[in-house]
Amino acid sequence: MLAVLKSGAAYVPAEPSLPQERIDYMMNSAGVGLIITDDFCKDLSKEKPTTKTLDDRSVPDGAAYVLYTSGTTGRPKGVIVENHSVVNYAEAFEHEFHVIPGDVMLQFSVCSFDILVEEVYTTLLNGATLAIPSRKVSAGSLADLMEFCERHNVTIISGFPYLLADMNRMHCFPSKLRLLISGGDVLRASYISWLKNHSFMIYNTYGPSETTVCATYYRVDGADALDDGTYPVGKPVKGVEVQILDDSLREVHEGDVGEICIFGEGVSRGYLGNAPEQANFVKIPDGRRMYRSGDLGYYLPNGNIAFLHRKDRQVMILGKRVEPEEVENVLNESPCVERGVVRAFIDSQGLAYLTAYFIPSHKNCDISRIKDFLRSRLSDFMVPEFFVKMEEIPLTKRGKINDRALPVVMKEGVPR
Repeated sequence: MLAVLKSGAAYVPAEPSLPQERIDYMMNSAGVGLIITDDFCKDLSKEKPTTKTLDDRSVPDGAAYVLYTSGTTGRPKGVIVENHSVVNYAEAFEHEFHVIPGDVMLQFSVCSFDILVEEVYTTLLNGATLAIPSRKVSAGSLADLMEFCERHNVTIISGFPYLLADMNRMHCFPSKLRLLISGGDVLRASYISWLKNHSFMIYNTYGPSETTVCATYYRVDGADALDDGTYPVGKPVKGVEVQILDDSLREVHEGDVGEICIFGEGVSRGYLGNAPEQANFVKIPDGRRMYRSGDLGYYLPNGNIAFLHRKDRQVMILGKRVEPEEVENVLNESPCVERGVVRAFIDSQGLAYLTAYFIPSHKNCDISRIKDFLRSRLSDFMVPEFFVKMEEIPLTKRGKINDRALPVVMKEGVPR
């Protein structure tokens, strides 16, 4: 990654565990000119890349990386993040957390999550150290991971709230820990009920990949949760401005619900190609660019921002944004499916899960074949947890899918 950036090029991360078709699509749509592999992933892409001439140095408005996220068209969309945005985030991180030589950051995220961007660049650009566990430790138990952190004097851990919840349940953390960061999904008071009683700082963060890792920070140790048991997402990081706007893009009053919109250095260049979501990047009259997140929130009396939920059907699963429409489009491509519908629900822990409803295309249709087809095109976390065989998909009088008539597979919770 560092060598690619030093050369003036941008990188496109791809995990070897992703479906081959998805990797090939990412490589081809991004116009990848060079693929770097090792023996473990030597068959990373079967497509022959086109050679490209690289610049001899990085420039502020040059692309740093392209990160693929779920898209509504049935294909992932590539977010182009520029060098200046990454540098600004490293500065914002240091401004808030005062990273110094001697700090050690755990590098635990996989390459396709933007938590890795936070782990790597905020550490190395600020003179601190990365502790990178082996695949065996990363895939092992929490006890193994904490032992690794203890052995390498880890002082900073950034991860999904589920990691914090596991540490909280197991009553464990490395003795040198001074900063614990939650990001990628909603942080609940129950996840840190034990952890927050210790001396290290705990932060809740918010920010889509389109705005370079995080747009807001909020310190939660010593703070009270909101009435729904979640924590605010806080105030903008350095170099970033966040406003809550109504449908006419006017700022709302305190307590009123609106869309969380982000301005400043963190806003990325946009998407590769002609993704329909490109309309979420808006140039406003003063010449600045704004990203409409699609997330709803409101201002608290102290100026902090509270996150509510999405405006659309997009959900977070294992810290990744998932468009049920993308999963639905792939489901309908399966030879075993005559017609399929995918809907998101929320369980009693506030976590999203997907249910697929389908009309089989023939009598010998097997759910395992449908799952195998989905896994060949989607990341594992995007494959629905539940499948419901239907004689027909219920419709309203206007011919639209009648969501209320779809049977709900309960997962210790209620439908969204």
